[in-house]
Amino acid sequence: MIIKNFEINKFNKSNSNFHLIYGINEGIKQDLINNIYLKGYEGDIFKYEEREVLDNIDEFISNLLTKSLFSNKKIIIISRATDKLHTLINDLFDREISETKIIIKSSVLEKKSKLRNLFEKEDQLICTPVYEDDSIALNFVIQNFLKVNNLSLSQEIKNILIERSKGDRINLKNELSKLKNLSLSKSKISLEDVNKLSNLAENYSVFELSDNYLAKNSKKVSNILNENNYSSEDCILIIRTILNKSKRLLKIRNEIDKNTNIDQAISSFKPPIFWKEKDIVKKQAQSWSTNEVKEIIFKINDLEALVKKNSTNSMLFVSNFVSNY
Repeated sequence: MIIKNFEINKFNKSNSNFHLIYGINEGIKQDLINNIYLKGYEGDIFKYEEREVLDNIDEFISNLLTKSLFSNKKIIIISRATDKLHTLINDLFDREISETKIIIKSSVLEKKSKLRNLFEKEDQLICTPVYEDDSIALNFVIQNFLKVNNLSLSQEIKNILIERSKGDRINLKNELSKLKNLSLSKSKISLEDVNKLSNLAENYSVFELSDNYLAKNSKKVSNILNENNYSSEDCILIIRTILNKSKRLLKIRNEIDKNTNIDQAISSFKPPIFWKEKDIVKKQAQSWSTNEVKEIIFKINDLEALVKKNSTNSMLFVSNFVSNY
């Protein structure tokens, strides 16, 4: 059964021992686990990656069924789950595991996913999709943090933190923690303080810069360059990221040239392109011809060689490259 992340009362009333949390928002996943399962919990907690479980299924089941001398309660958290867990969960669902909670964390699961369908259709299983936080949700995170810590921020500062967090409450909480520490020595936090402390833009800007360069979003590219102070190591990362995304774009353009529909070329691409990226990838494919993408790849290789020879001016070279089409 599906329970939305904000339906706290339904979680509290549920007796289910299995909970699948899937989607891109790691912050909500962690909040759900902390607030619903770990808050005030005193039993055993075991954490696994899916690969660890599948490589040692007998050992995993033995640990699951073995009772401790000190506590019968257990919480098992399995991360990076895929449809490969479907058979095991189906088997465990038929067993009596009354004292154990099994929490499964996964990234995006398509509608045809066996694991997702199992959890959505069974009334004794909980399934919670988590999506990117919108501004309302992020503002709520800020307000709650300020209330708990007896702090105050101007609306302008709140707006900046929300804009820079890029829909990720983990980044937002990290920056709020920095401001809390600053407040111990400073009674009022200014906009200048936030700009000095906040490095949210640096956390996501390399990938945003690459995507927006290939989508020919010149205004966004300019904003990202102005917000960041890149090192020579960052410049190499930018170049490599653009190169990898350009090679992917070239494969998509080759499929389009075979009279393949652009949406079909993107949807059938391997490895799959996440739904969150599809719009900007489509814009990239519409912005360049196949020959132009090939030319980009050659120029990027030359740029990398130039940067390695002259690291002092590396950012100048990269800025000139991404600012001119």
